[in-house]
Amino acid sequence: MTSTQLPVSVTLITLNEADRIADAILSVRDWVSEVVVIDSGSTDDTVQVAEALGARVLYNPWPGYGQQKRFAEDQATEDWILNIDADERILPELQQELQQLFQQPDRLAEGYHVAIHDRLYLTDRLSSYTPYNPVRLYRKSCGRYSDSPVHDRVIMQDGASTGQLKGRIAHDSLRSFSHRLDKMNAYTDAQARDMLNKGRKPSRIRMVIDFWISFISGYCFRGYWRGGLMGYIYAMNFAYSRFLRQIKLYELHQQAQNERADKS
Repeated sequence: MTSTQLPVSVTLITLNEADRIADAILSVRDWVSEVVVIDSGSTDDTVQVAEALGARVLYNPWPGYGQQKRFAEDQATEDWILNIDADERILPELQQELQQLFQQPDRLAEGYHVAIHDRLYLTDRLSSYTPYNPVRLYRKSCGRYSDSPVHDRVIMQDGASTGQLKGRIAHDSLRSFSHRLDKMNAYTDAQARDMLNKGRKPSRIRMVIDFWISFISGYCFRGYWRGGLMGYIYAMNFAYSRFLRQIKLYELHQQAQNERADKS
């Protein structure tokens, strides 16, 4: 680590991200101690691209989102962790804020929330509002990712202090609409399974109204209306994902009931 680098390990988890991993690494590599990439078996050039950019790449079979991020934490050499996804970029405003923040280490909190804004597909525009404000910068001695296979969030220890950063992370979530649908299908499968395992039961009312409530929430309250046609598409996409997880929970619940009936 040089005098201009922060004592921070950036962690990323990857699977076939060769077309996006470079931008993520380049947004951080010059001002942090290390970049640690945990790959779960990419068949494209993800590993080669990451290594060429100076990242330390390790392989770990896919155990689920939370568990993979916990594995990444264990490989980091610094106590401070900055976790980003391969489709995210640290904006210059956030870099500058972090560099100023670490100039006064005695005033640091144990963790920091960072707002993550979608970059609207086929545009350079960031969404004006985001409900997604997770802890992404934290001391691993004071907080760790949960081991949930679906809900990958940092859980801080009782009494650990947290702050809010003003800088933002840009989220380039779409490669294409087809890619988005494939990703949504896989993720809602996992969500529905997780809901069933937690004892959640399907609701016919929610299957009917979730789409429309979610669309209104996304288009009006999340501010997607400001994004024109692309904002409308994002709101529809958000609503459809909420609808999918409800009908998939219903499907799994009915299948389980049918199996129990067949055995009785």
